[in-house]
Amino acid sequence: MPEPLTITYLLEDTEQSGGVRVPLAQADALIARGHRVRFVTKGLPVTWRSSRAEWIYVDEFRQYDASEDDFLIGTFWTTVPQAHRLAGNRAVHLCQGYEGAFSAYESIAAEIEATYRLPIPKIVVSPSIEPIVRRFGDDVTVVGQVVEDEFFRPIVPRENDPLRVLLCGQSQADLRGIDEGYGAVAHARWFHQKFDFVRVSPWAPSKEEPLDTVQEFHVALTTAEMTRLMHSCDVLIAANYAEEGFGLPAAEALASGLACVFTAIPSYLSFDAAHDYALFAPERNAVELGERLIELLESAELRVRLRTRGREVAEQWRVEHVADRLERFFLERRDGRT
Repeated sequence: MPEPLTITYLLEDTEQSGGVRVPLAQADALIARGHRVRFVTKGLPVTWRSSRAEWIYVDEFRQYDASEDDFLIGTFWTTVPQAHRLAGNRAVHLCQGYEGAFSAYESIAAEIEATYRLPIPKIVVSPSIEPIVRRFGDDVTVVGQVVEDEFFRPIVPRENDPLRVLLCGQSQADLRGIDEGYGAVAHARWFHQKFDFVRVSPWAPSKEEPLDTVQEFHVALTTAEMTRLMHSCDVLIAANYAEEGFGLPAAEALASGLACVFTAIPSYLSFDAAHDYALFAPERNAVELGERLIELLESAELRVRLRTRGREVAEQWRVEHVADRLERFFLERRDGRT
């Protein structure tokens, strides 16, 4: 049994998002192996998910004393220079996507790039991110993503009648492809497809969302509530753009046994070398996405095949597999310093 590690994550905030869910899942996986993990954040206490980690709340990260930490992990790009400043060669950069690729951050792209060039080892959640961050340094390790155990179902579930089609994500079309998701639904319904359309978002719907097309709209669900909702659906539309670093809801849908329609972006294509676990459409193309949705809705045999194959692909994201890679990364680093 290796000597336990002390690992701390810096979180800019604690609002529900993939950027926060991933560190929390990693922390629980490491704690289960006997390591000490804590979070230092400027955010509020987490109410949407349980956590076994220790929590320290600060106004500024410089208030934190990192002298006891074996590793201090920067998460969102703004926390990475802080980790480097506080911990030096004990700092690690957790990359879930390259923030400099998003149009929302175009005005500060140079600052983000400078952060990525800091001499800090990077752990990334997807093989699709690796070549992007290697432009800034060679010390990059793919650890994979965590899909929590409650999403996995051992058998293909019985379908609803009518089928329930789920679209996840906040309504920021330049980031998430929600407009194309709505467009795909409209296209399928134009060709007389009958189904219930379910939306879930961390935020209240924007004024631009055509809510008259939605049978259910769910906001800011806890992890347990999100699991129940996903398990109540049959099909997922994941219309994300290439900037998406991983796409956690897509992975959770595969684990849940949903038949999926994905955009053909690097993160989704990296899930497996054989692209037989979902139907794929070009990004930013609602018509093609809608055509794939129609194809899926019209074939029960295809849905069963994709549900079965998707669950097989999702096995790589089981907590124990990701924990193996994380623990190996940290232990090798620590041993290399001694």
